Amino acid sequence: MEYEAVIGLETHVQLRTKSKMWCGCANEFGALPNTNVCPVCLGLPGVLPVPNEEALKQTVLAGLLLNCEIPRFAKFDRKNYFYPDAPKNYQITQFDKPSTIRGYIDFEFQGGISRINITRAHLEEDVGKNFHFDRISGVDFNRAGVPLLEIVSEPEITSPDMAYAYLNALTEILRYGGISECNMEEGMVRCDVNVSVRPVGQKEFGAKIEIKNMNSFSGARRALEYEIPRQIEVLKSGGKLFQCTARWDDPAGITEVMRSKEQAHDYRYFPEPDLMPVAPTDDWLADVRTRVVELPLARKQRFMRDYQLPAPDAQTFVWDVPLGGYFEPIAKKSKNPKAVANFVINNLRAKLTESGTTLADVKFPGEAFLELIELLDSGKISTKIAQEVFTEMFATGKAPGAIVQEKGLAQVSDTGAIEKFCDDALAANPKSVADYKSGNVIAINFLKGQVMKLSKGKANPALVGEILERKLKE
Repeated sequence: MEYEAVIGLETHVQLRTKSKMWCGCANEFGALPNTNVCPVCLGLPGVLPVPNEEALKQTVLAGLLLNCEIPRFAKFDRKNYFYPDAPKNYQITQFDKPSTIRGYIDFEFQGGISRINITRAHLEEDVGKNFHFDRISGVDFNRAGVPLLEIVSEPEITSPDMAYAYLNALTEILRYGGISECNMEEGMVRCDVNVSVRPVGQKEFGAKIEIKNMNSFSGARRALEYEIPRQIEVLKSGGKLFQCTARWDDPAGITEVMRSKEQAHDYRYFPEPDLMPVAPTDDWLADVRTRVVELPLARKQRFMRDYQLPAPDAQTFVWDVPLGGYFEPIAKKSKNPKAVANFVINNLRAKLTESGTTLADVKFPGEAFLELIELLDSGKISTKIAQEVFTEMFATGKAPGAIVQEKGLAQVSDTGAIEKFCDDALAANPKSVADYKSGNVIAINFLKGQVMKLSKGKANPALVGEILERKLKE
């Protein structure tokens, strides 16, 4: 019997706000333990939460970027549970009336475009962080009350690699929207994996195993690569699987059962009595919609379509948004946007890295690339000379044409002059000439190189090839 995996992901993402969800304490990473705290985020008696409007806006913005519906009524609820890192002994979250519902993500996977539906993306608060020492444990409440977006996928993911691709696409969208930096090392993104297996063709789900403690997306993929075959082996050997919560032991490469979960835990949800429902107005929603950005996948597809760029070049401009923003206005005016992309990616970016500067420090106007590409495409300069011209442009800010004229870099297309260079190269390299005439046709490449060397890179490469071939056949 063949089995298939059914995977759903719950991704928790800290929002990029200056303050916490219900108070004015700083939302920042790395502060000394328990210094960014106040009576509100410590849950002391008599305090009242005040919603962070920016967090509400970022939640709706995330919903729009994830193609979600935005209900005109949402509310907060209390989710009651008792853990040391939850100072109030409950979490303020959204239960049956979340701020966003029913969306989807399209992403590249295995050479095509896959779509995973989103059940909901709801707003809640983060908890503190437990630390365990030799003989004691402690809790740092700096993180308690930080706005947290929980994005719940439908159980439509079918493999570890698809889960990995989905998570990367999701966080890339959130970074694009300025919703979160999604830095996993700082705990800004955490993921719980729900996975079950079932016979191929069966509609009913198998027993769901929830895996926690993933410190990276690659860790989530490794956990699934272990857990799916484990579940299949249990069923094939006649065993039975039970719903439970497990932890991923990354160094050991195994999952370990933490607690059984045959029935849903009774969190005793009820509406948060200290907070009004969220009822966004038309004007409020219109303001949020002004912050919607082009999605990464749409940007990549547009760059490939509009500027005839290969996928790797377009992806570079997706990953490096400022570089893409620099390239696009130039490309719109260029007859050869692919050549512009080559110089921007391979030359400009390298020079910026080498010099430790930014795009704002570039001395020449972007339109100088148009002149440089025109000189190259018209045959006035060779590719090698174009590289030299760009280096001078970057250093001085001078126009390409002026540099070519000042340094006498114009390509030599005079047939007589090139014939002389070819004759000298053939006379100086009799072995390569003999090799070519004996059938080793690639020997001509060495001779071309010698001609270009003699001409100091100025000879027209196309004419060099034609003249050499003619002379070698004489």
